[in-house]
Amino acid sequence: MSHNVRKIAHPALVIAGILLIASNLRAPITGLGPILDFISHDLGLSATQAGMLTTLPLLAFAIFSPISSGLARKMGLEPSLMIALVLIAAGIVVRSSGSTSMLFLGTCIIGVGIAIGNVLLPSLLKRDFPTQVPTLTAVYVLVMGIGSTLSSSSAIPLFNLAEKLHITAIPNWAFSLAGVIIFPALSILVWLPQLSGHTRPAADTADIDSHSYLWRSAAAWQVTIFLGLNSFIMYIFISWLPSILIDNGYTENQAGYIHGILQLSTAIPALVLIPLMAKMKDKRGMSVAMAVLSFVGILGLLFMPEHAIVWVIAFGFSCGGGFILGLSFVGIRTHDAHQAAALSGMAQCMGYLLAATGPIIFGSLHEMTGSWHVPLIMTAGVCVIWALLALFAGRSHVIIRTKSGKDIIIDDTEQQTHSHPHTDVHTEIQHLKAELQRITKERDQLKNTLENKQ
Repeated sequence: MSHNVRKIAHPALVIAGILLIASNLRAPITGLGPILDFISHDLGLSATQAGMLTTLPLLAFAIFSPISSGLARKMGLEPSLMIALVLIAAGIVVRSSGSTSMLFLGTCIIGVGIAIGNVLLPSLLKRDFPTQVPTLTAVYVLVMGIGSTLSSSSAIPLFNLAEKLHITAIPNWAFSLAGVIIFPALSILVWLPQLSGHTRPAADTADIDSHSYLWRSAAAWQVTIFLGLNSFIMYIFISWLPSILIDNGYTENQAGYIHGILQLSTAIPALVLIPLMAKMKDKRGMSVAMAVLSFVGILGLLFMPEHAIVWVIAFGFSCGGGFILGLSFVGIRTHDAHQAAALSGMAQCMGYLLAATGPIIFGSLHEMTGSWHVPLIMTAGVCVIWALLALFAGRSHVIIRTKSGKDIIIDDTEQQTHSHPHTDVHTEIQHLKAELQRITKERDQLKNTLENKQ
């Protein structure tokens, strides 16, 4: 639609803002894992309560992801993303106050802010950089990985620093958690200029964004479950990797270091996939490869834990690559920013709801069996399902709506280009006719208003 296209005055500043926002979308969560034992001991948390600290943000993602696209329709993308940053900053402050109730409340607030950012960044890319969605997606996932690496790797050093400085106002673990405030603080400063020139939603945005048909789309569900299984695996290891490593003879510092390597390895695929994403229209092979690599890494950690760094890099790379692919599917398989926001909201709502069960199921299996073998085998089995689903999610199909608006058609754009070369022109003509009708209607309404006043 014509009202979705705008000229960007300072694209470099917008991209810088996007990347800084991306740095906030994992770092506040990953910094929790290395110091979780200290928090549990200090506050007397049970294993279930400790696990909930990782699960709560995922539940917030699931609940608030569908609401995020509605927020953007009412306020615009730029102000909505600023709200996300403010919520993340506020959540970090609340979480770092040192009490159990504030710890859980702050974690929930952080989850809400990240949920909004997760949903709206792909939509912003689709609107402002429609021809660079795969590349910019890869770059901002790279920044997410770097941010989470810094957060995870600095958690123990910040904890030790608080002890050396004899800080008594808050616990050492709270000081460590507060360190990530640098991410939203810097992002807010850089994003502020975007608020003055943001594009307001068009008058017919609510009608355009009525995408309930996506919930009946097989393609939309393929993208949703693909992202869900990717996050299911990723958040299991974000939560439990330090404990697995310590039980296999690694020290707490070594476990924290390897946990940081996990975060960094999720960023490496961005460097590898940037030149490949634009060249490969059919991404099924690449998607299956990510699932297979994760499968190999998990089995390696299970049977040869002495080489944990190698296996952690393997499944970290696969999860990072799978996340890049899943987010790019949101842009590639939709027509415009409105549809992309709706699909992103659906995918992240249901995907993170599925992911939230991962750490709980994994921890429960460990408690039931007394070892890590059964939960790791279960996770490897999920990788097999993930690989099978990738054969469908990675296809070069675009989701479009029928004239009735009740059903959807899954259309292979490459095949369509060869067999129906005028389809895109015909579709654009229909869009232009609809836009002309809308403008004519508004003109008539304005004319009637002026006549009544006279």
